[in-house]
Amino acid sequence: MEVIVVGAGIGGLSTALSLHDAGIPVKVYEAAPRIEAMGLGIHLQPNAVRELTELGLGDALMAISVGIENLGFYSVHGKRIWSESRGSASGYRWPQCAVHRGDLQVLLLKAARERIGEQNIVTNHTLTEFEQDKDGVTLHFVDSETRQRLPSVKGSILVAADGLHSTVRKHFYPQQGLRFGGQLMWRTAVAVDAWLGGNTMTMIGHRNQKLVAYPIRTLPDGRVLGNFIFELGQSGDGPPREEWNRRIDKAKFAHAFADWKFDWLDVPALIQAADGIFEFPKVDRDPVERWSFGRVTLLGDAAHPMHPVGSQAGSQAVVDGRVLAKHLADHPDRPEFALQEYEAERLPPMRDICLSNRNLSHEIIMDLVQERAPNGFGDIDDVIPAAEIAQRAEAFRTRAGFDVTSLNARESYSRHRGCPVLRA
Repeated sequence: MEVIVVGAGIGGLSTALSLHDAGIPVKVYEAAPRIEAMGLGIHLQPNAVRELTELGLGDALMAISVGIENLGFYSVHGKRIWSESRGSASGYRWPQCAVHRGDLQVLLLKAARERIGEQNIVTNHTLTEFEQDKDGVTLHFVDSETRQRLPSVKGSILVAADGLHSTVRKHFYPQQGLRFGGQLMWRTAVAVDAWLGGNTMTMIGHRNQKLVAYPIRTLPDGRVLGNFIFELGQSGDGPPREEWNRRIDKAKFAHAFADWKFDWLDVPALIQAADGIFEFPKVDRDPVERWSFGRVTLLGDAAHPMHPVGSQAGSQAVVDGRVLAKHLADHPDRPEFALQEYEAERLPPMRDICLSNRNLSHEIIMDLVQERAPNGFGDIDDVIPAAEIAQRAEAFRTRAGFDVTSLNARESYSRHRGCPVLRA
């Protein structure tokens, strides 16, 4: 059995490493001419850090990331609504990490080249179509730059890790479009003084006026490189098509945060210091009833594109790959059955998370505070009981598959069935 993975992003490369760990030959095809360190910040929950640790990448991951030990929700006035410990600080055997996406990409690519061989990671191949029969899958590519047809490729299994605009998903669901969530988002990274201890993921505001902030790199001068995502609600049915992941003038949104100067974070100052700011709409797709079709399956954003609530997309893609590899290793002579087992385990919880994220999941408490106390509050217990917030937070962790007890106790997905803990 040889598995063909289409897409060399975080989901595709981590899946390739998981397949290799399970003893399954794999080859990765990427549309980009070169795999480069791009993007800004990404959050990895303990469930994903566990899987990368079991792949032998834990120490290398911690060397390039910041361990997040606290999550804090704050009002538009900068007052704390709720905070809770995260990662190792809350009893997990593995930490929660925030990292520059480009650094993580380089880490995964280096490991993949070393383990599965550089010749098995092929770039500049854009998938155009595919077909399958009882013996395998045939993929057809074009050169991403010249659009010339390339030799077809055959494999036993096709894993589509080709992202939000997946060619494979479109093959099975040709009429399904993107669904706009009603907000535009602006992302940047800025070197700033560490805030709230330097290891806190901070969420300020509410659904239609929000800032998500977390450190992704510790700098030599003692500051941190912070990842900042600004979000504002938009009227109308959706964003103009041209407003997709492009540089914009910060004046487009800075006015909405002009008075967010708190004693622990000066938001106008960090906006002023920002160099490149990128705009993109909050979008997802409706959950589908199937991911697996014979010898073809979907993974990561191709399977469950979701709103960025609770830092789930990248983490769940890593877990997808581990579960897929486990089932293929458990059923080497029944690959189609293995894909169905993978789908049965992963699709229901991912469907629930996608739908829950549309309603902000546990982050809904920020909306409730804004509705009940728009002019501020003295005691948060007068606005929303702490027990209600704690219940929502625990429900989110359970739904996403990383409540402390279950994650710590679960058997490893690795063929070695070991369960290493990341060294401090």
